[in-house]
Amino acid sequence: MMKSKEKWFERGGFLSLFLTLITFSITVTINFVPLFSWSIQRYDLVEISGLTKETLLENYRLLLRFLNYPWVSELKLPDFPMSEAGLGHFYDVKQLFLLNYGILIVTLLPSLFFLYSLVKKQRLWRLVRPFQWAMIVPVGLLFVMAIGFETFFIKFHELFFSNDDWLFNPVTDPIITVLPEQFFMWCFILFFVILESLFAMGLIMGKKIGRAHV
Repeated sequence: MMKSKEKWFERGGFLSLFLTLITFSITVTINFVPLFSWSIQRYDLVEISGLTKETLLENYRLLLRFLNYPWVSELKLPDFPMSEAGLGHFYDVKQLFLLNYGILIVTLLPSLFFLYSLVKKQRLWRLVRPFQWAMIVPVGLLFVMAIGFETFFIKFHELFFSNDDWLFNPVTDPIITVLPEQFFMWCFILFFVILESLFAMGLIMGKKIGRAHV
């Protein structure tokens, strides 16, 4: 009976830990403004939009403010008018942002408790095998992206959105001209790099502690 409880505790702990690492990686990625700042220069967004870099960053921060804060219910960008479909899509994105934050908040303390339990019982080596398998996933998804990011991007939207509001018309929703597909490609790459780094850290810790207690 005790072993069965420990097994379920460990399974729940790993599930919580993986969700924490994934949502933390997403949180860092979606709020990493320097990536958009770099994209402005990399993809000539000043020339495309006719706006200054500072103006583009101001609008981007206002967009993030709407997406990040539950109490901000209205999206108004001073330099980018939007259609109802465009506003609808950003509202859908906001729900995903808040869901991500909710999962991070709910799983953070259980994950920390699980790690504390592993350290206390000198069982941190238990991280090794699950993290080895987990590290395969980001590599595999990066490979799929490398083959065809456009297809990957479309499938991603079809999976997470139940409508076609994400298919922006540049005439009615000019914001899409400064959020090119390549920018989102780099967002995915950053997310996978962060997640892979966290998995690698866990793997290294597990192996190091494991050798210390052999």
